[in-house]
Amino acid sequence: MSHPRPVPSIAVPIFLLVIAAITVATAVTFAITFAGPPPRPAPVALHDAVAALRGMPLPGAGEADLIVSTGSAPIPRDGEGPDPDRDARLQRMIGGGELRGYYAEPERGGSEALRGGFTLGWHDGKRWRVVRSAPDRLFRHWLSVTLGGMAAAMLGMAMIAWWIIRAIARPLRDLAQGARAARPGIAPPPVDGPREVRLLSAELTAMHERLAGHADNRTAMLAAIAHDLGTPLSRIAYWIEQLPETARLRAVADIEEMRAMLGDVLRFARDERHAGYVTVDLGSVLDALVDDLAGAGVPVTTDDGPRVLVRGDPAGLRRLFANLVENAVRYGHAGHVDWQVDEHAVTVRIDDHGPGFDPALGDRLFEPFVRGDPSRNRATGGTGLGLAIVRSLTEAHGGRVILGHGERGGRVEVVLPRV
Repeated sequence: MSHPRPVPSIAVPIFLLVIAAITVATAVTFAITFAGPPPRPAPVALHDAVAALRGMPLPGAGEADLIVSTGSAPIPRDGEGPDPDRDARLQRMIGGGELRGYYAEPERGGSEALRGGFTLGWHDGKRWRVVRSAPDRLFRHWLSVTLGGMAAAMLGMAMIAWWIIRAIARPLRDLAQGARAARPGIAPPPVDGPREVRLLSAELTAMHERLAGHADNRTAMLAAIAHDLGTPLSRIAYWIEQLPETARLRAVADIEEMRAMLGDVLRFARDERHAGYVTVDLGSVLDALVDDLAGAGVPVTTDDGPRVLVRGDPAGLRRLFANLVENAVRYGHAGHVDWQVDEHAVTVRIDDHGPGFDPALGDRLFEPFVRGDPSRNRATGGTGLGLAIVRSLTEAHGGRVILGHGERGGRVEVVLPRV
């Protein structure tokens, strides 16, 4: 049996869509930022370059814009070339000595500043003093500010998007929880939210009411059929009194079987609707049930278990576990009841000494009129409504029922939520 692939929350694709849009927009801006010409470093005035060559304080250029060294003659860097005219101009400004310069950009009409990269060397007769423009840094202040602004904007938009998405998804989640908690006679509560969610909630409630009305009509129909069949069955029972004893006993047994089947069908239909649930001590219900059945000669035992409170119908819970114990005795010769409690639920186990459940039938055993015994003998197979009634009652109490195998035979587990 193939299982449907789990579907993620509606919040996930919406959030991913928003994040993808922000990421694409940021990536485009980032690409444009890097593709465009970055802000150029400030030009260095000629008199600042001369002052640096002489070892004087730099009045206009910061230390971060120039690299000053002493030692060997200047060596040009990639992209830098000589310019004799500019060398001569700087030579006149500095006075004596020998000056060599290499420049990345040509002079612009007698400009008083050096633009782009350059390397200058001045020999004062004793040693070389070299001044270079600082290499262009990839992450200048302007780029750090740009990227920081992008990251802050992306984080802020992501937080806002997540808040909006949760606001959209919350009513849908409440709607799903209400639908999950809905039971016959208990409509899902209205959900507040956007117009579409309120409309969906109203339609879900209306659908639930229509289904409840259909169930009521079915129950009423079955009750009418049972009532109408009672009269001809009574007449038949009167006429068969005139039959020979052997035939009369067989006919009476058939009539009683028909009446029992009608009673089972009516109980199954009525057990689908429950109202007026109260807080019930499930341990007391189970202890009382086992004591009553054991007192009547039914081979069933129980272990002392913890007290646990559940929300439900005491009569319905007793009927639920009575059906399971009767099945355990009918098919497994004896029954044993125990229960365990955790933080959120109570698990009731009914074990028997029989062959267990046929894996080929699986959940079909919970369907009406499906029996584990293939024979149509009511003494061994029943009507096929016992487990259907058990599942109906369990789901009406917000729980689930599981068929499995215990240490000695079959096992049925009923899990109910705690109060």
